[in-house]
Amino acid sequence: MIGEPRQRTNWSILFPLVLGLATAGGYLAGMHATGTGDPAQGLFNARQNDPAAKLGQVMDLINRQYVDTVQQGKLVDEVLQNMLQQLDPHSYYIPAAELQAAQEPLEGTFMGIGVEFSIQRDTIVVVATIEGGPSAAMGLRAGDRIVSADGKPLAGVKVANDEVMKALRGGEGTKVTVGIVRNGGKPFDVAITRGAIPINSVAAVFMDSDSTGYIKLSRFARTTHDEFVKAVDQLRAQGMVRLVVDLRGNGGGYLNAAVGLCDELLPNGSEIVYTEGRSSPRQDYKADGKGALIQLPLAVLIDEGSASASEILAGAMQDNDRGLIVGRRSFGKGLVQEQIDLRDNSAVRITTARYYTPSGRCIQRPYGNGINYDDDLEARYLHGELLNKDSIHLDSSRAYTTLKGRTVYGGGGIMPDIFVPADTADRSSYLSELFFSGALNRYTFDLADQHRAELKAYGTPEAFNGKYIVSAAQLNDLAEDAQKQGVTSDPVGLGHAREAIKLRVKAGIARNIWGDAGYYRVLLGDDPIYRTARTALARSGYVTP
Repeated sequence: MIGEPRQRTNWSILFPLVLGLATAGGYLAGMHATGTGDPAQGLFNARQNDPAAKLGQVMDLINRQYVDTVQQGKLVDEVLQNMLQQLDPHSYYIPAAELQAAQEPLEGTFMGIGVEFSIQRDTIVVVATIEGGPSAAMGLRAGDRIVSADGKPLAGVKVANDEVMKALRGGEGTKVTVGIVRNGGKPFDVAITRGAIPINSVAAVFMDSDSTGYIKLSRFARTTHDEFVKAVDQLRAQGMVRLVVDLRGNGGGYLNAAVGLCDELLPNGSEIVYTEGRSSPRQDYKADGKGALIQLPLAVLIDEGSASASEILAGAMQDNDRGLIVGRRSFGKGLVQEQIDLRDNSAVRITTARYYTPSGRCIQRPYGNGINYDDDLEARYLHGELLNKDSIHLDSSRAYTTLKGRTVYGGGGIMPDIFVPADTADRSSYLSELFFSGALNRYTFDLADQHRAELKAYGTPEAFNGKYIVSAAQLNDLAEDAQKQGVTSDPVGLGHAREAIKLRVKAGIARNIWGDAGYYRVLLGDDPIYRTARTALARSGYVTP
């Protein structure tokens, strides 16, 4: 979770960190390692205990005396990255070349032509056009092949995702001429003027038959609050009587976006979160009482991929006894980063504070010497935590109480009110190979592409989900196709994960026809966490557990 980026005028904040590096070509130039008459030597002696000066001295020595030519910029980038990673797992450096890509998901927009695409058999295939975007306005359709951009071939040349992005994205108002092949016909050119394309935070929104509204949030960006309110208005117009907010796999984003959503859900004056750090005085965030969903029965879904801003929302709901938290223990990131832009258009995200839920708990999991922070998920699986609630270690020394006196724990994520174990079928090695090899994705794309008109005739993802059946013959075809791509045939693995594989085939087809809305609609049909949340809300009809 990060705060709003600071601009370059705040360079002075980080100046002590990189002073030596930034000035290596200035007053340090001309110093010799063994010389005693160098004027700069006295400066070094005077500042010999200054770590920043030491960095500058070493950089100057490398520049003048190292045996080979050195790319100083690349070396400085690596030094900065390694230095920040020594602080904590979430402080890091962003090179100038990567800053725009890092910012776009949080800003909620980028400049481009507005298509979702997939690279299949070395060909760029349009999966969907963005509603209201430049490509939709020019008549591009799902299933179109993009074979060139401004005369440069993009098909049959082993094109990669980053090359496609570079070719199709660009400044607002600029033009790109794309070559299109439709339905196997002759190529034709379409000139498209690039524009602002939204990166939506709301991945899916729909109403179930029991009047349960569902909103899937993929991130907390600058546009998240507005998107959430729009989704809620849509559901309320359809008669929503309870709401499920799905934060599974949501790694977080802006703190203010999480606070904005909590404003919609909590009564006036309710504690949401507070932040505090060595140089950051305590700042409290409380609900403003203007929310439209304060009395609506609520469930929040979390798992081991729910982090940062997701944990702020879940923690605020849990500590205020506002709705149910359902799923598995969350990631455990309780550190707040602030982005500071540097003069060369690079940036650092540096931890400036910890955040605390309303009960006073910090949910940051341990890190530092002797702790393999990056392997925590694997450790949870090996320990049995994903399958058995009793395998979860709760630190009794970090016990806190909610508004109504329930006991909750800090020090390692949000523990849900209702634990739902992972589906063991999802742990099938054969299913994993089908997925990570790309065989499953390729097969479902081919099915959707070959039967696009027939599938669209279902009308909606809901109708498709209710009527379409993945056959045994299709599973056999998938296995044969996967084997051709190097996935070893495994009849036992196929049998063990048959239903899970059928579900993912169906969801993959839906994604290629209706996008994320179709994908999540299918997956949720047999989702144990979502099913548990719906059942719990429907039985009780309560707002608080």
